[in-house]
Amino acid sequence: MNSPEPVRSQEQEQSNAPSARLAKVKAFLQDHLVGSEALVERLLIGLLADGHVLVEGAPGLAKTRAAKLLARALDLSFARIQCTPDLMPADITGTSVWRPDRGAFEFAAGPIFHSLLLVDEINRAPPKVQSALLEAMAERQATVAGETRALPDPFMTIATQNPIEQEGTFPLPEAQLDRFMLHVEVALPDAAAERRILDLVEREKFREPPAPPASLEAWRIGAARAEAKTVFLSPAIKDYIVRLVTAPRDRDRAPELAAKIEHPASPRGTLALAAASKARAYLLGRDYVLPDDVAALAVDALAHRTILSWRALADGETAREVVRAYVELVAPA
Repeated sequence: MNSPEPVRSQEQEQSNAPSARLAKVKAFLQDHLVGSEALVERLLIGLLADGHVLVEGAPGLAKTRAAKLLARALDLSFARIQCTPDLMPADITGTSVWRPDRGAFEFAAGPIFHSLLLVDEINRAPPKVQSALLEAMAERQATVAGETRALPDPFMTIATQNPIEQEGTFPLPEAQLDRFMLHVEVALPDAAAERRILDLVEREKFREPPAPPASLEAWRIGAARAEAKTVFLSPAIKDYIVRLVTAPRDRDRAPELAAKIEHPASPRGTLALAAASKARAYLLGRDYVLPDDVAALAVDALAHRTILSWRALADGETAREVVRAYVELVAPA
């Protein structure tokens, strides 16, 4: 008579497991971001692999919307920074404020002390602000008035970048680009996706803002990260990742491609690609990494770490095209 109760409790436990909650969050994001399956996957990979994500695309491609929807699905503190050329480091880190009633200075934390940080149009931030962001992204800390304060755990930065407008922008230095685990480019949708976007926006005008079916708390994110780290990375896959990252350093392997590269990706690219591949496998319900996981993420993990020669840039080449050529050249064992 009482036997169904353990079954129901077991089903309930499974539905509340980090992987199940993550699947619900993924479905929620895909339902409200038309034609952005790759972007949704990369954002969740960044969350799982404890990495930051840079999203680049023309205005109106739901870059900011994607970050805000992710924030709604996470039970974490969220802040948004709109970058402008007159932005100051204190605007993001916070500053000490004099409190006359207490007769002392008190630190007023800035938006950087939130678990999920959206940095809109990051290339409009001046170098000093980018330097403050670099410390936060690399060290998970912020130094204000000589005092270093730890950032919350988890901490993730989602930055957006507009490739069209160049006036009043400051190109990101290579050291900052290298701190982003993934650099995602969002393309214009096709006609079918555009129609679905129109229908979605029309529906949302007459409804309440979408609510996620389940939220991910900090402890569940930590548990999911721990599970993703246990995903099996075979020696053959490790060799494939290393061969893919180091191929541009071998000038004799593909001389024409190598000539287009001034500086190839560093070992940080290898580590990022391996961690991201594990996270992708976990998202897809596997406990092992396939070569397809590596190939699917190689361009987003390595292109922004690859600096082309001036001649290649003058010829209109892009780092993504060059890295994609190496992905096609280097086959898994």
